[in-house]
Amino acid sequence: MSSPPREAAADAAVATVDSPARAGTTGAASRPRTYKVHAVPVRDVAASSGRLAEALYRAIEFPLALIGLVIALPVMLVAAVLVRMDTPGPALFFQRRLARSAKMRGRDLDGRTDLQPPPGGYEPDTLYYVPRYFYLVKFRTMYHDARTRFPELYAYDYAPGELHRQYCADAHDPRITRVGRRLRKLSVDELPNLWCVLTGHMRLVGPRPEAPEFARYYLPEEMYRFAVKPGITGLFQINGRGLLTWGEQISWDLQYVRTRTVSLDLKILALTIKRVLERHGAF
Repeated sequence: MSSPPREAAADAAVATVDSPARAGTTGAASRPRTYKVHAVPVRDVAASSGRLAEALYRAIEFPLALIGLVIALPVMLVAAVLVRMDTPGPALFFQRRLARSAKMRGRDLDGRTDLQPPPGGYEPDTLYYVPRYFYLVKFRTMYHDARTRFPELYAYDYAPGELHRQYCADAHDPRITRVGRRLRKLSVDELPNLWCVLTGHMRLVGPRPEAPEFARYYLPEEMYRFAVKPGITGLFQINGRGLLTWGEQISWDLQYVRTRTVSLDLKILALTIKRVLERHGAF
């Protein structure tokens, strides 16, 4: 089956739970479609932290993200101009991704057509992790009409287990523009993500935010990946990025959820700088 890798598909798609992915950010009308994802019972995440720790983390992370945006602003302005000059379309695109899951009682989930309940249905008084969404912002690195040019790459239909064997990126993806390829190599396309850190939807470190059309292929145990906020970088990015399969990416992100600490986050941030300079796994 011909299918798009994760990073490429995510860059060219604007996906929601009730609409299929469509190329770029041009807002073309599309046929409604529902993607069901698993709602899983809440359980202790080994590395969960209390409210005070979360507040302290936020107090440190917010100014860091703000400083990062200010420092990166000249680079971002140049990138925006280059994207606009290279191909038609906006410099930025906004895409719906999975955020940190909400906790909801089973009694409140009956009738939800976007969720796949556990076997036997919901227990009324049990808490469940329920997917929530936010809009991720990045620089556009693909043709704004990529879906029209390459419709065969937008099937997003996989047999059970097939997605996990797919690689997360394709170094020869025809949808990527000339400037977009350079931005990806240098990881400059990710700089606008800092805005999502400021708004509180993302962290500097965490699991990579997933697009809804791929989350429907996640196994129930893998949905615990969304028990914490997504991040700009994480174990997945420093251990191969585009060189890894979807299954490997999910495994690294789940390991982060189970083992996250402040010292681990600092280590990941330091190694991220090294990997960016090496352009390791960046396509």
